[in-house]
Amino acid sequence: MKLVRYGLPHREKPGILDSDGHIRELSGTVLDITGETLSPTNLSSLKSIDLAKLPVVPGTPRIGPCVGGVGKFVCIGLNYSDHAAEAGMKVPSEPVIFMKATSAICGPNDDIVIPKGGTKTDWEVELGVVIGTPAKYVSEADAMSYVAGYCAVNDLSERAFQLESTGQWVKGKSADTFGPIGPWLVTADEIPDPQDLNLWLEVDGHRSQNGSTRTMIFGVRQLVSYVSRFMSLQPGDIISTGTPPGVGMGKRPPVYLRAGNRVRLGIQGLGEQDQRVVAEM
Repeated sequence: MKLVRYGLPHREKPGILDSDGHIRELSGTVLDITGETLSPTNLSSLKSIDLAKLPVVPGTPRIGPCVGGVGKFVCIGLNYSDHAAEAGMKVPSEPVIFMKATSAICGPNDDIVIPKGGTKTDWEVELGVVIGTPAKYVSEADAMSYVAGYCAVNDLSERAFQLESTGQWVKGKSADTFGPIGPWLVTADEIPDPQDLNLWLEVDGHRSQNGSTRTMIFGVRQLVSYVSRFMSLQPGDIISTGTPPGVGMGKRPPVYLRAGNRVRLGIQGLGEQDQRVVAEM
């Protein structure tokens, strides 16, 4: 299934994509697409619905974040060896974990807003893993059973805030609009192998990132197990699994986003995002 949230910011309604790409209303079935909706039992009930009996959403509404009420936005750094090389950093021996504020979450086609004082805003296309069952101290063998589905993520970064002053990476990762997710949450049954997905990103039509989840250092199974050792994962939590090479910081000379740029990205089977870059007023 491809679950979607549509409508005005903070007032999104739940929907589901039919085989023709039309959004069908789910408001009569669930209140929203949140962690509670993503339990195996609830997903099984949604899967049994005859979509032809659901109303089609008219027009072309704004697409919101594909998951509402996210409790934790966990990110993995330097998870592609070639990206670590372009960043001039050592390949980690175990996953690098940092957090992104959930207030950064926005819709997949909402504007990217460069924050005040930002001079080095960068892009990162990433596979997002959405948790569906509470997970704590889970084994790698069982880890995939805790995954409800997947989505595309743009893990935007203000490198000047992230790397050029004291403190943790979270400062450079958490500006409003720095976490577009979606357009859809694609349930795990539609993605048989999350380690075999192509992902790409373009800035003003120029292909900057072109990679595959095959080259992750730590795969989805390892990451879910690893993160659950240090914090419980709750339904609706998102793990953003790292980015392939081609970020602006890695170019020679570096290239960063400016107002007026257009960012497009996509992941095989998970849809595309399309964002305009603007400056904070």
